[in-house]
Amino acid sequence: MKKLINAPDDVVKEALAGMEALHPELLRVDFENQIIVRADGPIKGKVGIISGGGSGHEPMHGGFVGYGMLDAACPGAVFTSPVPDQMLAATRAVDGGAGVLHIVKNYTGDVLNFEMAAELAAADGVEVASVVTNDDVAVQDSLYTAGRRGVGVTVLLEKIVGGLAEAGAPLPAVTELAKRVNEQGRSMGMALTSCTVPAAGVPTFELGEDEMEIGIGIHGEPGRRRVKLASASEVTEMLVSPILEDLSLKAGERVLAFVNGMGGTPLLELYVVANELAKILRGKHVTIARSLIGSYITSLEMAGCSITLLRLDDEMLRCWDAPVHTPALRWGR
Repeated sequence: MKKLINAPDDVVKEALAGMEALHPELLRVDFENQIIVRADGPIKGKVGIISGGGSGHEPMHGGFVGYGMLDAACPGAVFTSPVPDQMLAATRAVDGGAGVLHIVKNYTGDVLNFEMAAELAAADGVEVASVVTNDDVAVQDSLYTAGRRGVGVTVLLEKIVGGLAEAGAPLPAVTELAKRVNEQGRSMGMALTSCTVPAAGVPTFELGEDEMEIGIGIHGEPGRRRVKLASASEVTEMLVSPILEDLSLKAGERVLAFVNGMGGTPLLELYVVANELAKILRGKHVTIARSLIGSYITSLEMAGCSITLLRLDDEMLRCWDAPVHTPALRWGR
């Protein structure tokens, strides 16, 4: 195992310390509760937005804490759900009196722990709403889930609802928009290599030199099938076809196209995939109205990519374009 770490048990703690050291104007770290909180929070009268999950998917979620996106993030150990106490502490830390939205990826541990935290927060008098993302079209059930996994749409949702909350919208409106984004987005990913969890010291799974996994999960879960290596054009078709079928996109519709790297894929290769995606969508007369490309929801050093398409409406477009200033995303401010 070759990694830039000191000790496997200290990876998350030391990474959090690094985030706080480099971004003190955006966030602060509560090391006792292991949560990342917006530096200027809580903001009176604003809906607080929190998310979380296992570490190893950076910059999601801690890299999205800041103006116009998340108010707090709860990082668990690598590929391990945070605990309810973390989520409760984050909920209390961002409560400005207008309620708190929990954005939860559909993994069993995340869902159960966020539910418990929401119940505890409600007992404290904090109004909490929850939205579960489940956009992965690859498989219906997986090692970590009942139902579809929450993947790339989570990033887009956090930005879009963050923009609406920053504008002062009430909790019901923010929650409704979050549900709509989840309903209108679909994702699928693939892997060229496995990844190694620091505490394990060995790859999560094995892939032959001439093999790739189609429909992989962000924790290295198996996908739809293992196949021989193929060209970027063929891989893009394998990922996009199920998304288009599931979304039933029609000619003339607009999408936000998100081409995501899994952690070990050069941007050069992601743009090759993006070019193939653009060709496919042009052929369907679907317009790429907005885009995001880069490694935003990763799986440690895994080589591979995922594609997310979100059917846009005018409100989503306005909220996506709204100013944001976080360690990982910044525009308009």
